[in-house]
Amino acid sequence: MPEIAEIARIVHFLRLHLVGKTIMNVQAIEDNSVFGKAGTTGAKVAAALAGKKVLSAGTQGKYFWLILSQPPHLVMHFGMTGWIHIKGDRTAYTNYYKKMKPEEIDMWPPKFWKFHLTTEEPNPVQVAFTDPRRFGRVRLVDCPGDSIRKHSPLVENGPDPVVDTDVFTEEYLRGRMRSRHVPIKALILDQTVLSGVGNWVGDEVLYHARLHPEQYCDEFSDEQIKRLYESIRHVCQFAVDKLGDSDQFPEDWLFHYRWGKGQKGAVGHLPSGEKLAFLTVGGRTSCYVPALQKKSGHIAPGVKEEFVESETEETKPKKAARSKGSKAEVKEDQKTKRKVKAEEEVDEPPAKKKRGAQKNASAPVAPEASKPGKPAVNGETESGRRRSSRLQGKGS
Repeated sequence: MPEIAEIARIVHFLRLHLVGKTIMNVQAIEDNSVFGKAGTTGAKVAAALAGKKVLSAGTQGKYFWLILSQPPHLVMHFGMTGWIHIKGDRTAYTNYYKKMKPEEIDMWPPKFWKFHLTTEEPNPVQVAFTDPRRFGRVRLVDCPGDSIRKHSPLVENGPDPVVDTDVFTEEYLRGRMRSRHVPIKALILDQTVLSGVGNWVGDEVLYHARLHPEQYCDEFSDEQIKRLYESIRHVCQFAVDKLGDSDQFPEDWLFHYRWGKGQKGAVGHLPSGEKLAFLTVGGRTSCYVPALQKKSGHIAPGVKEEFVESETEETKPKKAARSKGSKAEVKEDQKTKRKVKAEEEVDEPPAKKKRGAQKNASAPVAPEASKPGKPAVNGETESGRRRSSRLQGKGS
């Protein structure tokens, strides 16, 4: 899923190619998820963009927007698979294009487009919003451009750790951590607390801060909170400065090794030798380094731990028993997981249905006579004997 660094990347390209241009024409499809769930339609978005000049582009966490010469303005969120493409430039990462067929790279409009636009001459620019899985959102916000962050959905979100350094301070983070009793990973993924931190950024900052992802946020010391704050600022700022280009991330970052869970040939340890493990709770997975991220307080209940073993290691993956906790802790954790899940989907695609399950679903239902009952006697079932007796009685 695109997080703070990826959003900064796409805003960079929008400022480079689209800001200052006047939009000549727009085409948009009707999509009840991408547009409809954001309270608008493809037709309304097309009408709002056509003929307008793009004055600026901005970002707050996982949201980004275009300020137009006249409201309403466009506010977008990528969800899991959304992206902005600009014809003639490669806005995505190298790996993205490696997965595409050669003929798809220069296809215009690109596959899975929701809207695409063209600016006026000279040197027209073509831009498209795509989303294969349709978790992205495109909405219109009718307000003065300079107050867009005072309106929904931006106003409900917490400070951006790169853009809002005057708000996101160590004191702000300490106050939020002290006022809640949830796992620290869940807290920093909560977009109302902090904008832009998703699964990979969350794992990275906790690794750098040497904090256990499932320890309760109100049980950390002031020194640990200071380390976490500095880690969030460092990781987010560095990733944004590099426009999310992971090839430029330092070799000791967890990012380079956290994606191998369940894959053949996965590397189960850091270059320095420490093993990686995955924690699963509430359907969400966290990657961490147990030897470095030790518990200093209580952790959330129901956590399942699994080590990643590389092909050279002969030991089988180890699974730890689920941890226990009080009913109040379990209830609070479940409430937080539901809230976070609404904003942040897991970064692994849902599992495909098993063939056996599909086969059983399409199998014909057994006839009534074949249901379990009393056994047949001399080839005749119980229901057959009753029917035969009735017929004999009528004939006598």
